[in-house]
Amino acid sequence: MPKKTTVLVSGVFNILHPGHMRFLRFARNYGDNLIVAIEGDQHAGEHAHIPENLRLEALESHNLVSEVFITNEPIEKIIRRIKPDIVVKGKEYELLENPESNAVLSYGGQLVFSSGDTFFSSVDLIKKDFREIDSHSISLPTEYLRQHNLSKEKLISRLKKFQDLKVCVIGDLIVDEYITCHALGMSHEDPSIVVTPTDSQKFVGGAGIVASHASSLGASVDFISVTGNDESREYAIDCLSKSGVNVNLFADEARPTTLKQRFRSKNKSLLRVSHLYQGAISIAYQNKMLELIKKNINDVDLLVFSDFNYGCLPQSLVGDIMNITKNHKIFVAADSQSSSQVGDISRFKNMDLLTPTEREARISTRNHEDGLVVLAEKLRRDSSAKNILLKLGEEGLLVYKGVSNNDRSTDRIPSLNNAVKDEAGAGDSLLITSAMAMACGADVWEAACLGSLAAALQVGRIGNTPLNLDEFLQVLT
Repeated sequence: MPKKTTVLVSGVFNILHPGHMRFLRFARNYGDNLIVAIEGDQHAGEHAHIPENLRLEALESHNLVSEVFITNEPIEKIIRRIKPDIVVKGKEYELLENPESNAVLSYGGQLVFSSGDTFFSSVDLIKKDFREIDSHSISLPTEYLRQHNLSKEKLISRLKKFQDLKVCVIGDLIVDEYITCHALGMSHEDPSIVVTPTDSQKFVGGAGIVASHASSLGASVDFISVTGNDESREYAIDCLSKSGVNVNLFADEARPTTLKQRFRSKNKSLLRVSHLYQGAISIAYQNKMLELIKKNINDVDLLVFSDFNYGCLPQSLVGDIMNITKNHKIFVAADSQSSSQVGDISRFKNMDLLTPTEREARISTRNHEDGLVVLAEKLRRDSSAKNILLKLGEEGLLVYKGVSNNDRSTDRIPSLNNAVKDEAGAGDSLLITSAMAMACGADVWEAACLGSLAAALQVGRIGNTPLNLDEFLQVLT
């Protein structure tokens, strides 16, 4: 029986994508015995986005592969030990220095480069939706701009004034984790879908992303919250600090930092898992937050309450903070996201701006029958708010201004993005952008337009990534 020709390939192999299939078929055509050496987690380092055991499992089941193993050795050592007849590498390495070359020549083997078919990066495929925004899917509300005498130049000028603001954000910190999965099929034991995780991306969310947005848009930002003493806290501190936020997180051993996991496959959410504690923070931590605010209040232009009803903003603390702001010219805005029937946006009294969803407004006012304008007016009376931006999801935004003189009191802005990838974070971006605009002197009509544009940018990608001025300019210019 003639000796089988052995072919060796190596790599990280995060996900078996079309480029890998072409590469493996090319290598298999050179011999009967295709061996794959997978770079282990230790050797691959930051290039390994998926645990080595999952990468091994994926290749073990592939019919082109005869043998597969994990290694943390240099490839030339493996070649000298196995002595494959042929070693195959990607076409992109052909003009580079290859350490495999000398090892192969030492026993008379051959180094071959693949045909150069279209190359795919598995990491790029995973992360494309997380970072890319198609600005062509975003349209400006031209009729709205005309009615309120707003030009692109005026909006750009307002955005550039954000760098003069000093912002304080207070509220619940959340870490969002998106776990990308590959669907393996239906379980034979019970009617459930079986998936395997292929990648994980973490983002700072909740009040943390509100602070990050403000900082990335140019403002000087202080962020105040209470977290657990855990890995999620450390991750958030690192991310917020890199965004330029001055972080003030009080660590409470009795509660975890809120972590929300979303399991996704083919751009669809399969399951959400939340690790959280909803009890109010203790009086001791309330006093610590209050003292910090008193110390810095003279330097604040805008104060934002970002409430997710996880206990960081009990009513007594909110009332005490508002008492402090009375003697200072500070613009105050609030958002209170309701989970199930929990939450009451109207408890934030005397705000310059509230940004609830229609559902949150109806829960707060116990009004499930009246139209949107009547609903907004009832919420304004209950909360004594000056302006309300009522978020309507895919239907856009209702802008409500407290009636004064002959000013127009309501208007609508349609949804500005027709290619939504992920709705998470839209409200946070609208809250901080519209509040910053008004703190810089914009009226509610201009602020609502900029807030809607911020939301359109945010939903155009997956995960909470801080907004920046260049993204606005790309749409406005």
